[in-house]
Amino acid sequence: LTMTVLPFVGRLAPIVLLALSRSSPASAFASVSNNNFAHVGSRRAFASSTPLKMASSGDEKKPICIVVEAEIKEDRMEEFLDLIEKDAVGSRAEPGCLRFDVLRSKDNPNKFFFYEAYVDADAVAFHKEQPHFALWTKFKETEGIVSSVSHKTDGWFMTK
Repeated sequence: LTMTVLPFVGRLAPIVLLALSRSSPASAFASVSNNNFAHVGSRRAFASSTPLKMASSGDEKKPICIVVEAEIKEDRMEEFLDLIEKDAVGSRAEPGCLRFDVLRSKDNPNKFFFYEAYVDADAVAFHKEQPHFALWTKFKETEGIVSSVSHKTDGWFMTK
């Protein structure tokens, strides 16, 4: 197991990228130097003291995470920024929402990524019934986007 943590500035939590290998799990956490770099074999990667919780592969429910990649039409940007702020604030107030982050691409200012985490499928269903979610749905229906792709995942290694 190899772990790389990429820290982000501001209020965003680190993103943890994991890659499975044949090496033992202990080797993935080989050494962390004082300058926040982990040395795994001959590779050097950012390290973080952010506590992680691993969901079990057994009967325990895993959180459901959704990663959305959306490209917004330039002439609809102001409208989008207004509605996505309302969607994010409303979503974060939902009882089953663990997080709702909106990220903007540095390479393409019209491209956004949403990282959403919910306690379970019922929380996702509840989210989709909310008025703030309807703002995003209507925006897509009125052709405010160039493209939108959603990826539904199980949460495995997540911040507490």
